Amino acid sequence: MISTLNKRKRRTSLLSSLTKYISKKMQTVALTLFFTTVSSHAHTAALAKEAGISPSQMKKIIKKVVRIETTNGSYHKLNRKSGAYGRYQILPSTARAYARKLHIPYKKWKLPRNQDRIFHAILKDNIRSLKRHGLAINAFAIYGTHQQGAGGFNAIMKNKKLTKSLERNLRHNLPKRLSKISRKKLKRVWVKYWKRKLS
Repeated sequence: MISTLNKRKRRTSLLSSLTKYISKKMQTVALTLFFTTVSSHAHTAALAKEAGISPSQMKKIIKKVVRIETTNGSYHKLNRKSGAYGRYQILPSTARAYARKLHIPYKKWKLPRNQDRIFHAILKDNIRSLKRHGLAINAFAIYGTHQQGAGGFNAIMKNKKLTKSLERNLRHNLPKRLSKISRKKLKRVWVKYWKRKLS
C-alpha cells in the first residue's frame, strides 16, 4: 500500500515538473514569437520609409518575395542546386557577407531571427541601389534585385551588355518554356514574365 502511494506521489511529482517545464518552454516560444513579430514590424516600417512607400505596401511585397522563394515561408528550405537556404533563399556567400556586416556568427545565420535580419539588411541595400540608379521602387524591382543582385538588376534595366553569368541567371529564373529563348530577347522576356508575376 505504501509502495503504491509512493509510486503515485512520484508520478504526480514527475507530471507536475513536466508540466512546469513545458509551460516555461511555451512561454519562451511565445515571447520569442512576440519580439520577433514586433522587430519584424519595425524593420518593415523602416524599409517602407527608405523606399518611400507605405508599410502595408512593403509588407505585401515581402509576402510576395517569400511566396516566390519558398511557397510556404519555411525557414529550413534548401535549394540543393544553388545552395540557397531558408525563407528568403539566401546564398551562402551572401549570408557570409551580411553575417559579418551584422556581427552575426556565421554558424548561426540560419536561425530564423538571423535570416530575417540578413534579409532586411539585403532589402535595405537593394532599395538604396534602386534609388541611386534612378529606378522605380515597386514589387518587381525589389524582387528583381533580390533575385539577380543589385548590379545584375541594374544591368538588365539599363540594357547593358549581357554577361555569361547574368544570362545563365536569367535563364535559370524563367520557366522551361521561356528559358530557351534567344539571347537577344532574353532580358525583355525576363522583365515581362516577372512584372506580370509581381503585379
